[in-house]
Formats: sequence, C-alpha cells, structure tokens
Amino acid sequence: MLKVSEILRVKGHTLYTASPDMPIRRALETMALQDIGSLVIMEHGELVGMLTFREIIRHLHANNGNTGDYTIRSIMDDAPVSVTPNTSADEVQRLMLDKHARYMPVMDGPVLQGVISFYDMAQAIVSAQQFENSMLKAYIRDWPGVDDSHQTDRAT
Repeated sequence: MLKVSEILRVKGHTLYTASPDMPIRRALETMALQDIGSLVIMEHGELVGMLTFREIIRHLHANNGNTGDYTIRSIMDDAPVSVTPNTSADEVQRLMLDKHARYMPVMDGPVLQGVISFYDMAQAIVSAQQFENSMLKAYIRDWPGVDDSHQTDRAT
C-alpha cells in the first residue's frame, strides 16, 4: 500500500513557508514566482496554518482585487488537516475529497516533513497504475504455454 512517505521521497522535500504576519502581497508574490499553490504558515517552529490560492482569491474578491495591508493571519486556514508519513494514499485521497483540501501538510509529530498536493496524489496514482499494468503484462507474457511469436501488443 502506497504511503505518504513514499510520495514525498519521489516528490522531494522542498518546502515554502511563511509567517502569519507576512503581508498577503508578499505571499502572493512568492507563490507566483515559485509556481506553487500553497504556503505552510509557521510560527515559532510550529505549524499554525496553510495559505492557498483559495484563501487569496476569496480575499481579493471581497476587497475588489486589493491586498491592502492585510497579513496572512487574517485569511489563512488556521486549522489545516494534516497527515503523517505513514498515512496511506487512500486515506489522503479520502481526506482531500471530504475536506475539499488540495494541499495537506505532512507532520511527523511536531516536525513538518512536506506538503502533499492533489497533483502529487494524482501523479502517484498514475505511476502506481502504470507499474501494476506493466507487471500484469509481464506476468501474462511469461504465462506457461503462451507463444510470444503470435501475440501483438494491442494496448499501445
């Protein structure tokens, strides 16, 4: 069964964090420049929230496109759902769908390990399915009594 730790190992552990007192304008710049959809909000070494484009878009809509002098604290999700490195991919999928969360921090106790995104999950599932597909094809190809000279690969 696929675990969050395996997804992070493939994805890498690059993290983008911000403090809750950072101006929204700076967070937006960071997210745009780094081409990321979320920032983990840390204060005194602890996870205190998540900021995603969802919160920024809501804020911009409510303020006529102006970030003003608001800080991340005023718009962040201050109770993000998190997972552990041992959480199964199936559980992450269920949580993402149930909570409408596109990004989930991965915590090992109080230590932030990374962030799993909806995209990361989709990529991991496709990779796992491709691996399973190739293993099944190899199993069928190696079946006793099957003559490879008369088979064609119709799946391509």
